[in-house]
Amino acid sequence: MDKVRYFLGILLVMSYPPAILLWVAIHPFASFWRRLGPVWTYVLLGVPVAGYALAAWMARGLLMGKDLGSSVITMILAAAFFIAGESLGLALRKRLNLALLAGIPELSPARYPGQLLTDGVYGHIRHPRYVEVVLVTISYALFANYLGVYLVVLLSLPLIRLVVGLEERELRQRFGAAYMEYSQRVPRFVPRRRTWNFPNSRG
Repeated sequence: MDKVRYFLGILLVMSYPPAILLWVAIHPFASFWRRLGPVWTYVLLGVPVAGYALAAWMARGLLMGKDLGSSVITMILAAAFFIAGESLGLALRKRLNLALLAGIPELSPARYPGQLLTDGVYGHIRHPRYVEVVLVTISYALFANYLGVYLVVLLSLPLIRLVVGLEERELRQRFGAAYMEYSQRVPRFVPRRRTWNFPNSRG
C-alpha cells in the first residue's frame, strides 16, 4: 500500500502542474496556436512539459515532502472525493467527445466549431471539467497523503481559476451574448440550491 501511495503521489506531482500550465500557455495566445494547429501546439508545448516531469522526478524527494502515513480517515475522504468526481465525470462524458475533452475546438475552431453547451450537467455549473479534475485530484492527494502533494494541489488551485478566466474570455468572444446570458444564469462551480435535484437531461 505504501508503494502505491508513493507512486500515485509522484504521478500527481509530475503531471498535475504542467497539465494546468499547458492551458495557461494556450489560452492567452490561442490565435498563435491556432495558426500552428493542434498537433504542432501539443508537440511544442510537450517539450517543456516533459522537461518539468523529468525535473520533478529528479527532485521527487524534495517535492513529495513528509509521508503523513495511511489512515482510515484519509482513505474514506479519498473515496468520497473520488466518487463525487467520477460521478460528475460520467455525466460530463455524456456531453463531450474526445476532441472536446482534449480542447481541440479551441485550437482548430474552423474544423471543430463546437457549440455552447447549456444542458445536462452544463445546466447546473459552467465548468464541470475543472470541478471533476479538482475533486479527483484531491482524492488522489488524500490517498497518497504526502505533505508535498497537498501543497502542489493547493498551489494549483489559483492556476485553475486563472485558466477558467481565460477560457471564459474566449467563450465570450466565440459565442457573444449567448454566453453572457448563460453565465448570468448558471454558476461557475457550485450549483444553486434549486438545481441540486437534477432533472432528466438530454444526451
